[in-house]
Amino acid sequence: MLFKKLDKLVIRAFLGPFAATFFITLLVLVMQFFWLYIDDFVGKGLGPGIIAEFILYQSAVLVPLALPLSVLLSSLMTFGNLGESFELVAIKSAGISLLRFMRPLFWITLLISGVAFIFSNYVIPAANLKSRTLLADIIYAKPAFDLKEGVFYDKINGYAIKIGKKESDSLIRDVVIYEQGNILQDNFLVAESGIMRVTGNKRILEFRLRDGWRYQERGNMYEQANTEYVRIGFKEFNKQFDLSSLGFSSRTADSVNKNNERMYSMRQLEKALDSLATDNAQHRARFEKDTYQPLSFIHLRDSVGRRYTDSLGIVQNGLPPKDNWLPDSARESVTSLAKNSALTVKISGESMAGTMKEKERIYRKHKIEWHRKIVLSLACLVLFLVGAPLGSIIRKGGLGTPLIFAILFFMVYYFTSTTGEKMAKEDTITPLVGMWLATAVLTPIGIFLTIKALNDAPVLNSEFYDRLRQRWKQRIRSARH
Repeated sequence: MLFKKLDKLVIRAFLGPFAATFFITLLVLVMQFFWLYIDDFVGKGLGPGIIAEFILYQSAVLVPLALPLSVLLSSLMTFGNLGESFELVAIKSAGISLLRFMRPLFWITLLISGVAFIFSNYVIPAANLKSRTLLADIIYAKPAFDLKEGVFYDKINGYAIKIGKKESDSLIRDVVIYEQGNILQDNFLVAESGIMRVTGNKRILEFRLRDGWRYQERGNMYEQANTEYVRIGFKEFNKQFDLSSLGFSSRTADSVNKNNERMYSMRQLEKALDSLATDNAQHRARFEKDTYQPLSFIHLRDSVGRRYTDSLGIVQNGLPPKDNWLPDSARESVTSLAKNSALTVKISGESMAGTMKEKERIYRKHKIEWHRKIVLSLACLVLFLVGAPLGSIIRKGGLGTPLIFAILFFMVYYFTSTTGEKMAKEDTITPLVGMWLATAVLTPIGIFLTIKALNDAPVLNSEFYDRLRQRWKQRIRSARH
């Protein structure tokens, strides 16, 4: 009964900070992403629905980063609060070990790791596909229509529009419209006033102009003598522009980006890895065969005699000197053919080696993504094994001290994993070593902190270091006297 109450106590103390830190961390990561791409989002005419959809997809993509940090911070806060209020001391004095007290949260974290694996295997590939496609559409979309006074607007293909003054949302004055039909003919239109209107679907811009002139070139654009210059005056003139190419008006199909390793589940990655391994092996065998194919003498390389007769008529062992292999009349021709063959082999080898290197790089990227799905889920468990004993050692609750330690260890995890992944992509180390580097670094730290917490070792206790400092001061004083 006692253990059930203790389990409920520690679970309740953990779930609140975990939920809060998870959503705060996710919000910070999403805002950081928007800060990087803010220039690509401004002025594209994006509706609230498009922005909300992108935030949803990007939030799902960033969950693997938010989960480990929230587990680390919440476990630090939970055990720090319990240590600061001396509840951990009371529990230990009752004969209950720290490992027994950590056990319910260990199972909770194991459940979170399982959910993280399912999420990264099934949800994140789809969210990555949607997010990447939508982001590309937003970035490559032209800015939405925005006509300013006294400035030429040239985003509409073939036109440049300038308005001298906008007296209201629709009434405009001193309008100049420059139209380029081709590179050698210029047509333009001026009007004193008019009314500007955009259709409800925002695809057509209509100008109803009054009191103006239209200037136009007619004739053969290559024969300047036959060109006619026409000026037409008008009281009213309607001009329409197609705005369908401006702003965010179309969506790319998701199938465009589906052949990317980040869009695959673990089963799809395994299938792709088998196909890539087979293709690479076949390409390597074809590469070896094609390397020797231009060398017509390669099948005769073991048929050269090992005995020859010198100029004195004496039989010698071995190969004859180079100068005696060919007559002078054929030597230049054979040398030229040999150089051309060597150059052909070199060019072919460099091309095939580049292709082989690219294929191996693609194989490594798929292997990295396969390991990532496991590493990201286990990161929650590893960081819990760091945060829980660390919180019981520092015995500081709240958000201040735990946040500092959480950021410190998360930076170690993030930079180690990023460095390992980069080295794996560059083929400096294998994908297995690169992707598991952060886990290999933090697991011993977690074991060390757990051992110190079980033994109540004052590793990070400020009072311990204060007492140690006082002792050193006393020794220095006594040594001086």
